[in-house]
Amino acid sequence: MDGSFRQLCQAQSRRLLLLMAVTLALVVAVQYFELPYTKVFTSLYGTTKNGSFPTGRSSSKSWMVDNVTLSNGFHSKHTENGAEVSNIGEQTVRGNESDNHISSNTSSVLENGDNVVNGPAPDGASEQQNVTKDHNPSYGSGSFVDHLAPSAFPPMDSQSVPRDTKLRSSNSSMNTSPAPAPAPADVYLKGKKGSEKPKHKSKMQPKVVVSISEMNDLLLQSLASPHAGASTWSSNVQQEVISAKSQIMHALDTKDDSGLYPSLYRNVSMFKRSYELMESMLKVYIYKEGEKPIFHQGILEGIYASEGWFIKLMEANKRFVTEDPEKAHLFFLPFSSRLLELTLYVPKSHSRSNLIEYMRNYVDTIAAKHPFWNRSNGSDHFVVACHDWAPAETRGHLLNSIRALCNADIEVGFTIGKDVSLPETYVLSAKDPLKTKGGNPTSERHILAFFAGQIHGYVRPILLNHWGKDPDMKIFGPMPQIKGNKNYINHMKSSKFCICARGFEVNSPRVVEAIFYECVPVIISDNFVPPFFEILNWESFAVFVLEKDIPNLKSILVSISEERYMEMHKRVKMVQQHFLWHSEPVKYDLFHMILHSIWYTRVFQVRTA
Repeated sequence: MDGSFRQLCQAQSRRLLLLMAVTLALVVAVQYFELPYTKVFTSLYGTTKNGSFPTGRSSSKSWMVDNVTLSNGFHSKHTENGAEVSNIGEQTVRGNESDNHISSNTSSVLENGDNVVNGPAPDGASEQQNVTKDHNPSYGSGSFVDHLAPSAFPPMDSQSVPRDTKLRSSNSSMNTSPAPAPAPADVYLKGKKGSEKPKHKSKMQPKVVVSISEMNDLLLQSLASPHAGASTWSSNVQQEVISAKSQIMHALDTKDDSGLYPSLYRNVSMFKRSYELMESMLKVYIYKEGEKPIFHQGILEGIYASEGWFIKLMEANKRFVTEDPEKAHLFFLPFSSRLLELTLYVPKSHSRSNLIEYMRNYVDTIAAKHPFWNRSNGSDHFVVACHDWAPAETRGHLLNSIRALCNADIEVGFTIGKDVSLPETYVLSAKDPLKTKGGNPTSERHILAFFAGQIHGYVRPILLNHWGKDPDMKIFGPMPQIKGNKNYINHMKSSKFCICARGFEVNSPRVVEAIFYECVPVIISDNFVPPFFEILNWESFAVFVLEKDIPNLKSILVSISEERYMEMHKRVKMVQQHFLWHSEPVKYDLFHMILHSIWYTRVFQVRTA
């Protein structure tokens, strides 16, 4: 009897131990898939007092990133609008990973991502500005000297330098190891919902607020004193650039038959001459290095379409592209920041470290193989990147190059006079990028102001709270999904002013959408440098409202006279030609304007005797 009892107890003990082992294994497995890698074991066993693991091994996240196996591309590919694009799911290709101003039946993935590798932006104060000012009289058609008035904006001290500029010196020694190839799609992508993005903490207001008038001062300073990283090597190409700068600075007054509307520009004569010189002399060398899908292609629909269209049209161009790098004024690194994220971002890792490292290795490869990067420290090289993470992906070596970025945020390192603000364009159809263009005449615009979209970040909740119930304005969260986004588009076409409020980041496709639908943009996004800032006089056709002035938004808008509104609306229609994609580029269109801004920045980087 006693023996049987002991055997029963032993059997019960074995079952209990087995049950505990299975339970522990399940807990570990669940946490492995639900938590970032470094939290798997710390959540079970805790950490030491200094926050390190009880064992001597490095964190799981670092190990996963460092030891990931990369291949030469996606396993599955298809042709998307004439370009070979990875099979990333229809919703992702079309840009529906963002709010796109409509609600979705699938789980929402945020429109914007914070630009630091991990963590939100700091909070801060804001400043007053005159939002009804027409334009600075000094930005007429006068000489270049008129642009160089002394600036009232003091130089930043070490405490206010944007975070991006404090990170890694572009003069640091380069690692010449070859860049890794892209990872398999099935490792990083998750079905039709597209890739996942790091979760965001609610961002606070920026510490330093640079108003539009202060941005103007910074631009004048940059023109008077070229960027410190500009090339100093001597060559025939460099002399051509110096000659172009002189011709632009001393441009003759433009006659009215130019087809350009002078009030839209800081100096229409300088712009016209610069554009003519670009057409007649600019040569761009495109590096052949880099594997698809990250390099040499992009997505042509959705909110990140700008980089895809530019890469496509630049690589097909015969006028500007040269096969001889010795003749090149500019060198293009043709990567897609969106496809970089879709290919390499590790879901739920909450880290972009491997994306940053990938681009660093790519530049190392270019520098080791060619002499052109090292002779100028990359200052005559450029990238065109629209994803919100691009400022982080282009740190290190690339920080010295010309970065055309949709996320043109001064607080995270965008440098006026060195970087270029890239328009974020929401393309509905790659086959017809001009589909739905245009809007109602002013007599049929009965809505004072319109906004709709996901309530991201700290600005939009304030906007909705103050003006969501105002009868004269239509301020919404996500609008019901209707095929072709017709409800949203019809509201834009029927509104006098279209609110372009920042989300988690400063950039929004609404800025270009407003122009596309002939609605006066109202930009509520502190520290956002608007597209083509070095050329366009934005205050002549758009309204800038500081985030802190959202409670006064209606009074600001109604204080704009009917006469002034009519003039702004006319200017929006005139400037529209600069924000349109064409399958075959045309003069002054979006492709040419992006290229011109890069060319103009390159020209004014050079130092003259």
